[in-house]
Amino acid sequence: MAETLHRPAALRTVEMPLPGAGAAGRAVAALVRLVGRHPAGWRWLARRHHPVLDRLAAANARAACVRAARRVPAYREFLRGRPAGVRRRLRDFPETDKLGYVVGHDAAARCWRGRLPERGVVVDESAGSSGRPFNWPRGARELRAVHRDIAGYTGLVFPMRRPFVINAYSMGAWATGTTTGAAMARVAVVKNTGPDLGKIVDTLREFGPEHDYLVTAYPPFLKHLRDRLDAEDFPWSRYRIFGSCGGEGMTEALRDYLEQRFVRVRSAYGASDLTIGIGAETRFTVWLRRRLRTDPALRAELLGADEQRLPMVFQYNPFASYLETNERRELVCTAGGRNVLQPRLRYNVGDEALLVPYRRIAELAAADPVRAAEFRAATADERMTLPVLLLFGRRDSTVSYLGANLYPQDVEYGLYTGNPHAAAISRFCLALVEDAALETRPVIHVELRGELAAADRAALADACRDGVRRHLASVSRDFAQSLTEDPTAGDLRVELHDPGTGPFAGPQKIKNAYLVR
Repeated sequence: MAETLHRPAALRTVEMPLPGAGAAGRAVAALVRLVGRHPAGWRWLARRHHPVLDRLAAANARAACVRAARRVPAYREFLRGRPAGVRRRLRDFPETDKLGYVVGHDAAARCWRGRLPERGVVVDESAGSSGRPFNWPRGARELRAVHRDIAGYTGLVFPMRRPFVINAYSMGAWATGTTTGAAMARVAVVKNTGPDLGKIVDTLREFGPEHDYLVTAYPPFLKHLRDRLDAEDFPWSRYRIFGSCGGEGMTEALRDYLEQRFVRVRSAYGASDLTIGIGAETRFTVWLRRRLRTDPALRAELLGADEQRLPMVFQYNPFASYLETNERRELVCTAGGRNVLQPRLRYNVGDEALLVPYRRIAELAAADPVRAAEFRAATADERMTLPVLLLFGRRDSTVSYLGANLYPQDVEYGLYTGNPHAAAISRFCLALVEDAALETRPVIHVELRGELAAADRAALADACRDGVRRHLASVSRDFAQSLTEDPTAGDLRVELHDPGTGPFAGPQKIKNAYLVR
């Protein structure tokens, strides 16, 4: 998945559309720009998005490319090296990416008018999952817009009384931690603990249950927090604690595990090299994702008859981040407003995705009485009508085994669904290993949270192996077919490791690594 799952995008200042959009288009753009200045305006507009606005957003994105061709030196040079011609549509502009555009031009050249401001700029560093960390400057206006966005989304999705935010993201150079803390201060009391379990436990106990808490963290850390509080007999029933996560994907199995204690857990998507936030989960998107697991007809209609993966599902604002997909279903994003210090112009981050209008899903829901009732319930509170992003993540995040692609998210489902020993799991990763008989088998490496007796280790390993095998057989036709042809195909190896040993040795990075190459 893209380098970061961040806080959600919002209705930032809109660029005026091309003259061809007409006076009505310019009036709508001005309204969006005016109302989007306040978190309440974000919520108002998110509930009133109309397909007509998608066309206006496309005009804005093309206008950003036209303007950048004149005013961004790096982009002007980039276009000189590509075939010229009339670029009447947004798709007539070539895609950019990290290697083809960012690497070849310095930070200032990628800014408007080739200037990096001398003050008011915050530099974020990407996590380096592509093999090399990159620096991404963001200007003061851009950051103010992001702060408004986060505040607007938080107030809509996490209804809290006396809100208290515990910001457990890393406070290093990566964007999420510092940005989240500053943004949440607009709507709540904030304590920036970083990923320190002890500090969070102390904070919850000191400030007590009279507050509603929102813990912002990476998904695995929320699990660590739940397990730590359970081990200390924390009085969950006296508290209302919500979870907001980013940094990597999250399975419904992990969400179910967390929501046994948390009131609600929602995730968001973004990428350091695109923008702080692109999309976010709502009650509606969680319903849709869960429905896709159990409704073959809806799954085939939206994902295709042969698609075996379950994507993350987000709603996004096309004015802040205009999204397209190319012929390879890779996500292409344009974030080129004047608030954005370094415009991203048809930027391909390498994630595979599908884009679906909200109205299309509403139509599919209305075709079935059960779906229709669930849809009405899922959209009753938040009522956001923004378009939908179905995100599969990076194409290469798999282990290939007997013709079947094994995805980390499917392994996570198997580890946590119905596993009575799930609290003993800290994290996991996958590898392919050739044994003495020259048979190649997948190995699931599991790091333990602490010491376990021999009998408990054996029970955990068996539960993990059975759970993963059962889930893979249910979601992967290729894997299920392999089992019928060769029962030994289900010989998945589970290796348990004490904390900080085996493939988990060394300092833990911001994000978990799920594949051992």
